[in-house]
Amino acid sequence: MPMLEFDGQYYLDGPASDPHELGWMRGAPPPVNKRITFEGGTFRDFPQIRWSFSHMRELMPTMNVWRGRGTPSQFERNDMSAALDALIFADMHGQSRRFDDALVDTYTDGLLVLYRGKIIYERYFGALEPHLPHECQSCTKSYTGTLAAVLVHEGVLDDTRTISYYLPELRGTAWDDATLRQVLDMQVGLAHSENYTGDDSDLWAYRWAFGRLPRPASYDGPRSSCDYLRNVRKQGVHGEFAYQSLNTQVLAWVMMRVTDCTLAQLLHERLWAPLGCEEDGYLEVDPVGMPLADGGLSTTLRDFARFGELMRCEGAWHGRQLIPASVVHDVCKGIDTAKYHNMPLPGYTYRSMWWVTNNELGAFEGRGIHGQRLYIAPNAEMVIARFASHPVASGAGDPILLPQMLALGRNLRA
Repeated sequence: MPMLEFDGQYYLDGPASDPHELGWMRGAPPPVNKRITFEGGTFRDFPQIRWSFSHMRELMPTMNVWRGRGTPSQFERNDMSAALDALIFADMHGQSRRFDDALVDTYTDGLLVLYRGKIIYERYFGALEPHLPHECQSCTKSYTGTLAAVLVHEGVLDDTRTISYYLPELRGTAWDDATLRQVLDMQVGLAHSENYTGDDSDLWAYRWAFGRLPRPASYDGPRSSCDYLRNVRKQGVHGEFAYQSLNTQVLAWVMMRVTDCTLAQLLHERLWAPLGCEEDGYLEVDPVGMPLADGGLSTTLRDFARFGELMRCEGAWHGRQLIPASVVHDVCKGIDTAKYHNMPLPGYTYRSMWWVTNNELGAFEGRGIHGQRLYIAPNAEMVIARFASHPVASGAGDPILLPQMLALGRNLRA
């Protein structure tokens, strides 16, 4: 079968790993060797993720993000699919690629491009359909961070306060003396490893505590996300960038404590309902009902794009200011890149749970493992919403994706 190589390992390519081709979850009931279940423990493995990322609600407990009773907002369309499919660009290795071929080679599940607020490109692959929510992975952080930044602007939260001021339960932990702003910008020193491939990673223990993976029979560790956070200690100093998903979980805990609202309620009230989203979203929740604020949101591709367009338009949507423009400006403003010497992406900075490219398009983005992207390029009047199920969790698609998005923005600016 056709294969692609990443980091010395070979995987089925995009067409060969299509869930329809592999027959995942087909039949009544599906054959044993075609079932994807939580108990089986492989639903987060490749190629099963090509089905499960569009069906997480069938695998884990979730909390609904209601779209509200209003009529969905409408996008105008100006189809440019043929021209964009034929767009040629060079990837980071100097290889010439067509835009449409690159989608297949990066295991795209869905791609939607907005230009000046109009849909100019929309395609779906594999298990994803327009009405189905897809897991956002760490793009969830950008939703959480934006809501927190709005609450800071409104004076509900004070980003100079320490976390222990809001959450006494975290005294003595890594966050005891960390400020809310340091949490928002991933500048907390944690004794915690977030490595998606290493056997020594603490990531698996966090997933077991949350209930995001089946627990080993001998497991006797924390049984909720809050219990897990209470055991994380400080390492190093605060104030230096260190990407750790646990920070977003703490941030959401603070927001929910102060507002007395669930994260799902905040998303509904601040985004889903006023944006006129087409479908409900949902959040994965742990055994005590706490949401996975760092990576557990699922939404449809069009509703994902709505959030991106809101940010591109400086928080304005159909004549209403849903997010203060100053919050968006604060994300986009230039920050001294010399302070981010340990960034995994050269030239990038990080603000309020957004990755800031500092490139010619003025782009900032939500990034999630396995290829999720919400790429907002104000200087090109463009938003790219992308869902994917790449076999490698972190960074494998970037040599193609980053030049592809930049080339598209340049093309639209021309």
